[in-house]
Amino acid sequence: MLVNAYGAHAGDQPLEPLRITRRAPGTHDVQIDIAFCGICHSDLHQVRAEWHGTQFPCVPGHEIVGRVAAVGAHVHGFRPGDLVGIGCIVDSCKHCADCEDGLENYCDGMIGTYNFPTPDAPGWTLGGYSQQIVVHERYVLRIRHPEEQLAAVAPLLCAGITTYSPLRHWKVGPGKKVGVVGIGGLGHMGIKLAHALGAHVVAFTTSDSKREAARQLGADEVVVSRNAEEMAAHAKSFDLILNTVAAPHDLDAFLVLLKRDGGMTLVGAPATPHASPNVFNLIMKRRTLAGSMIGGIAETQEMLDFCAEHGIVADIELVRADQINESYERMLKGDVKYRFVIDNATLAG
Repeated sequence: MLVNAYGAHAGDQPLEPLRITRRAPGTHDVQIDIAFCGICHSDLHQVRAEWHGTQFPCVPGHEIVGRVAAVGAHVHGFRPGDLVGIGCIVDSCKHCADCEDGLENYCDGMIGTYNFPTPDAPGWTLGGYSQQIVVHERYVLRIRHPEEQLAAVAPLLCAGITTYSPLRHWKVGPGKKVGVVGIGGLGHMGIKLAHALGAHVVAFTTSDSKREAARQLGADEVVVSRNAEEMAAHAKSFDLILNTVAAPHDLDAFLVLLKRDGGMTLVGAPATPHASPNVFNLIMKRRTLAGSMIGGIAETQEMLDFCAEHGIVADIELVRADQINESYERMLKGDVKYRFVIDNATLAG
């Protein structure tokens, strides 16, 4: 079937209206009418060919929410009308150790929601900047938030799980001191989630003007990272630092804030590498520097249920399809609090 979408024909061209083909639902497929799709910074990197291997036309979008329109004959967990979401994963090998552990995000055969190989036309996956998508039931997520919050749920499918997964893996909860570096699309979710998990949350920002905003998100303290005295006051005190910044910066400035056996997890993906940290900042206190990438399907469902229970959604600005290119430019300038979401009804014209 042909559906309306928004995408680009080349990395140096703006996104524009497209018509794309979606497969008919197979026996285990769920067909979804997309209501809203979040705009992630990785969408911009991929569609502008700043990351290797972009296939064109490229239709981004992996923060997808909507309603089930139809299901295959062997689908029993979903029915037409259900509120559902699709995140960053639409397929995986299903039999490796990662898949068997529910960590499809680390499967070597993971198929991302866009720009990954598929038998479907045109030969690579096309994402959520479109009216409809068809996905195997294993990768469909149930949404339990009220329908009026649906647009603000969309960023949970990437920004939410990207921050929730490391918080859960490193067992964040009451009695833990957690730092969140950066107050953007990822960082604002990290603050909300760490607060809801019961941790003492310290937000790090380069801008003094963001202090009050960080507190409103749930931060117990706010540190301006350019202020040496404020940074020094937290030396050797953090159990975990969640670093969401997607640009190269001084990692050592934050490693020294970890207590013995503390860890810093990187979830931001800069276009160019960070400088190597001073190894003595790691070995002298048995600190760890780690990375984390989104989450598996089971963990993503857990995150959505947790957020529904605690009333957590992203702070968003809803935009029309014809505002996507402008939204990209504003995102590059940090001019959004804190996530753009496309109203996919506007794809119809």
